[in-house]
Amino acid sequence: MSFEVEVRRTLGDRMIEACFAAPSGLTVLRGVSGAGKTSVLNMVAGLLTPDQGRIIVNGQTLFDGAAGTNLPPHRRRLGYVFQDARLFPHMRVRGNLLYGYRLAPVDDRWMTLDEVVAFLGIAPLLDRWPRSLSGGEAQRVALGRALLSGARALLMDEPLASIDPARRSGIIEAILRIRNELSLPMLYVTHDPAEAEQLATQLVTIGG
Repeated sequence: MSFEVEVRRTLGDRMIEACFAAPSGLTVLRGVSGAGKTSVLNMVAGLLTPDQGRIIVNGQTLFDGAAGTNLPPHRRRLGYVFQDARLFPHMRVRGNLLYGYRLAPVDDRWMTLDEVVAFLGIAPLLDRWPRSLSGGEAQRVALGRALLSGARALLMDEPLASIDPARRSGIIEAILRIRNELSLPMLYVTHDPAEAEQLATQLVTIGG
């Protein structure tokens, strides 16, 4: 699995540019505030369309401006974990986990609910509402939902930023297990050098 990203996009008075190849592992996108790290992540996800360039994941072209290729987000098989978890408030944890699973084509499903629950240690959370979860618990559920969506890679936008420092170690451990045991490639945005040092197998500077 690999990412090949070469994109340009004008946002207001800024030009967002990125050009990198990322092999399997966890690739941290770093750069100063406003450099466009999250915008690059959104372009890979299909939430923001580049003005030009190409995005290829594991040999499949997701976007090619010259060829007119632009797969919609739901066909890219990329799990996105946001800073604030973004769980559905009207669904209990079990429903949130199963949401992506039910939408994913059968052939794309590679983990079951029971496997994800055991892997992330979230069995005690299944019947709880998102509003009752701590930040760390909510991010574990968000990770589980992404895995159950049949994702072949994860995009993570500062997933530890809103979590109490005392609870971060548990999420870091989960991310490292996903990287090392599931061998799921990740593009990861963080402003924290120590976090990048601990997690990254590759560093890519955006806007530098």
